[in-house]
Amino acid sequence: MSLPHRTPLVSRRGRTAGAAVATVALLIAAWHPGLHRDAHAAEPTKAPPAVPVRLATVQRKDVPLAMTGMGSVLPMASVTVRTRVDGQLEAVNFKEGQDVKAGQVLARLDARALQAALAQAQGTLARDNAQLTNARADLQRYTELQQQDAATRQQLDTQAALVRQLTATVQSDTAAVSAAQVQLSYATLAAPLSGRIGARLVDPGNIVHATDAAGLLVINQIDPIAVQFTLPESAFQAINTAVHGPAPLQVQAIDRTTHEVLATGELTLLNNQIDVTTGTIAMKGRFANPDHKLWPGQSVDARLVLGQQRNALTVPVAAVQRGPNGLFSYVVDAEGKARVQAIEVGSSEGDTAVVTKGLNAGDRVVTDGQFRLAPGTAVREAKEDGDAKGAAPGADKPAGAKAAETAKGGQGAAS
Repeated sequence: MSLPHRTPLVSRRGRTAGAAVATVALLIAAWHPGLHRDAHAAEPTKAPPAVPVRLATVQRKDVPLAMTGMGSVLPMASVTVRTRVDGQLEAVNFKEGQDVKAGQVLARLDARALQAALAQAQGTLARDNAQLTNARADLQRYTELQQQDAATRQQLDTQAALVRQLTATVQSDTAAVSAAQVQLSYATLAAPLSGRIGARLVDPGNIVHATDAAGLLVINQIDPIAVQFTLPESAFQAINTAVHGPAPLQVQAIDRTTHEVLATGELTLLNNQIDVTTGTIAMKGRFANPDHKLWPGQSVDARLVLGQQRNALTVPVAAVQRGPNGLFSYVVDAEGKARVQAIEVGSSEGDTAVVTKGLNAGDRVVTDGQFRLAPGTAVREAKEDGDAKGAAPGADKPAGAKAAETAKGGQGAAS
């Protein structure tokens, strides 16, 4: 009987030990500095890419010297048309919202009673005129008789007094006829000025009275039209000096939403006192308004032009930034790096600001893309296509969104 074959224990242990030695040798070879190099060794740090921005050059030029205040549009004249006699409103000869001319007939009252009163006054005048004619003839006869001693002096004087009395009566009757004619004319209501009619306040058929407060209609003169506005009292001396110049001061009416210049006129009133409660002075401008761009009650910005500021340093308004320490601009130096420059601004004209301190003619300032900048940041001028869109992405977005987009843009540029 034969026994089964068994692998010697020494042979198993030998193979296990050999495998362990081989593994250790591989690990040593893998980590030995002379045998292996890391393919992803660190490379030298690269400078961040230049930030694309829009640039403008500080220039010297003449700009208007102006001040802007809040204003409201007023009709040049406003008239409430009322009846001056009592009566029934018989006819209305206008439409609501219609433009009318001065003297145009607007409404008529029932005038029969007024016509009768006029006829009565005219009859009285005719009667008294006849009596006066007869008295004058008698006076002529008494004068001739007195010369012939056929009439007494007393008769002549009495007749002369009667003529004077009747003459006065005729004068009174004439005035009564004129008064009756005036009263009759009140039955026809005409436009006292050219303008636009508002809503009709009384319908035909109603009895109207001279004491009615509301009237029949309101006419507003809107061409020309006026704008009343205020400026701070600190501007009074400059305005008062400019008012005494050779030409009237120009006033512009500007839409508050679109900033469009709606009309250009001239200053007609500098009020005779400063309002001590508000510290402002009121002014009024007169504007031609053929296209009716200005409307009574409309709120506008009124810009008063005082003159020209010669050879002023100017930058685009977009270059002016506001920080915790005041106004500043990013200025790009000769090395193409941005630095913060504190500035002072005197006035602005449209998209142009006048700089009184901090900048020099020829300086290059950043007008778009400031939110991506910090002092010392390298910049480059953005192109009109892709860079123009990337120079200031999300300029009107919250700071968190801007920071996220900036970080994203930096990662993309690095990659």
